[in-house]
Amino acid sequence: MKLPTNQLICLILILANFFSYLGAKELHRERSLYRNVIVTEKNKIRCMRFETRRKKISNQACINLKKPNKLVFEYTQSILAGLAYNPLPKNILIIGLGGGVLPQAFEKILPSAIITSVEIDPAVVSIAKKYFNYKENDRVKTSTQDGRVFVKRALRKKLSYDWIILDAFNGDYIPEHLLTVEFLQEVKNLLSDGGILSANTFSSSELYNYESVTYQAVFNQLHILHSPTKGNRIIFACNCKNFKIPSESTKKLAYQLESYGVELDYLVARISTEIDWDESVKPLTDQHSPANLLSR
Repeated sequence: MKLPTNQLICLILILANFFSYLGAKELHRERSLYRNVIVTEKNKIRCMRFETRRKKISNQACINLKKPNKLVFEYTQSILAGLAYNPLPKNILIIGLGGGVLPQAFEKILPSAIITSVEIDPAVVSIAKKYFNYKENDRVKTSTQDGRVFVKRALRKKLSYDWIILDAFNGDYIPEHLLTVEFLQEVKNLLSDGGILSANTFSSSELYNYESVTYQAVFNQLHILHSPTKGNRIIFACNCKNFKIPSESTKKLAYQLESYGVELDYLVARISTEIDWDESVKPLTDQHSPANLLSR
């Protein structure tokens, strides 16, 4: 029996993840309010993993202990392509902390930026600090609460951000209340004029079309960066009328990102505005957002 392409890709990724787990030393295991959180290490690669109710284990963050600056995951490297749109964001909001890899990178790359991470799970924050060298200071801040609650409160405080990054996974799927037209409109309202949104989302699932039209309904024009392995894609969107990468040279920025494993020119060249989803499906809303079912 021949499997459909999207199912075959998912199977390959699951098997790759399974074999990467074999032989890894378990440093820590903790049952949080939401899941089992596990820290493993193999060949100087330390990872935070989530074990869900379906016994699926997924890497949420990894660091290279030999090369601490180098970003292990391709999707984290891809998110940094957002700097091509705005090389000097002053205020950054990240929903979903993981091991704190992104805020640590931004702290070094953007010495004047304020980086705020929002994480619902206190255990994740604690483990990020203990095992992944995540540190808070005057510029790196953490808020332990639901991402949508944070966004609503930030709007009431009339805060704004130049760059908002959505990277919240529970291990199986993106929580449905963080994947609706209403939520994305709140996020857009929180962006400064010309502010950029980057979202780490799915490349292959039944959710793809619904997720795409939902972002499209709020931001109109989307720029998409697919992972070559088709595991993840990064959606870039903008609180602006004319969404494009500035024509100014990014050579200095590209050189700066090399130590993080980021090939900026390569990533930018792969960003597409092609609509490869079914625009006839209905956007996800607060009344109807079965993300947990569609992501299978």
